[in-house]
Amino acid sequence: MTRLSSFKSLHHRDGTLTRRVTDTLREGILAGNPPPGDKLPSEARLIETFNVSRTVIREALSTLREEGLVEPRQGAGVFVLGPEEAAGPALQGIDPERISSVVEGLELRTAIEVEAAYLAATRCSPLQEETIIQRHYEVGECIKAGRSTIEADFALHLAIVEASNNRRFVDLLKMLGHEMIPRSVFDKGEDTTPVPYLERLHEEHRRIVSAISNRDNIGAREAMRDHLAGSQKRYRALLNDRGRGL
Repeated sequence: MTRLSSFKSLHHRDGTLTRRVTDTLREGILAGNPPPGDKLPSEARLIETFNVSRTVIREALSTLREEGLVEPRQGAGVFVLGPEEAAGPALQGIDPERISSVVEGLELRTAIEVEAAYLAATRCSPLQEETIIQRHYEVGECIKAGRSTIEADFALHLAIVEASNNRRFVDLLKMLGHEMIPRSVFDKGEDTTPVPYLERLHEEHRRIVSAISNRDNIGAREAMRDHLAGSQKRYRALLNDRGRGL
C-alpha cells in the first residue's frame, strides 16, 4: 500500500478540490506510488489524508478508473493497473492483415490526429515545433538509407499529437502503438516498402509539418485528413500487391 505521507500537498494547486485530489493521486500512480497491482488506501483513509468529503474522493477515483489507472474490485478495494491492463482490450487486437481491422484503426486515428494537428498548429511551443521538424527529417533519413521507417513514422505522429498539448490524445495514440501504421505488417526492419510509396508518404508528412510551422491550423487539419485517407488507399494497394506475390 502507498505511503500517504508521500502524496504532495493540495495547497498551491489550481482547480476544484476534486481535480486537485485526482491530480495528486494520478501523479503518485504514474510515479509508481503505489506500483501496479497494489491497493490504494481505503476511502476513509483518503478522506482523512486529504481532508475532503466522501463525494470528492469517489469522484476522483471514478476519474482515475475512466483513465484506466485503477480498478475497483468488489469487496477488496481499488487497485492500481499495470500498463497492459490499463491499455484495455478495446484498443488491442488490430490485425494489419485484415482490411476491416485496419480501417477501424485508421478511423480511430483520424478522430484523434486530425484534431491534434489543428491544435498543434494552434498551441505548439517552439521546442515542440523543433521536435516535429526533427522527427520528419529522421523519417527522410530512414528512406534514404533503406531502413525501416516504422519507428520514425510513429515518433513523428506522436510528436504532432504531443504538440496538441492534450494528454488524452497522447494516451490514446500510445495505446494504439506501432500497429496504427498499416504497413507494419510488411515491414520487418528491412527495406520492404516500395520507395515511391514512402516518398509520397514523406511529402504528405511535409505538408502537415509545414502547416504546423506556419501556424496554419486549418491547413494542418486538412493535410492530416488527406494523409490518413491516403493511408487507407495505400494499404489496400500493398495488400493486393502482396496477394499477387509482389
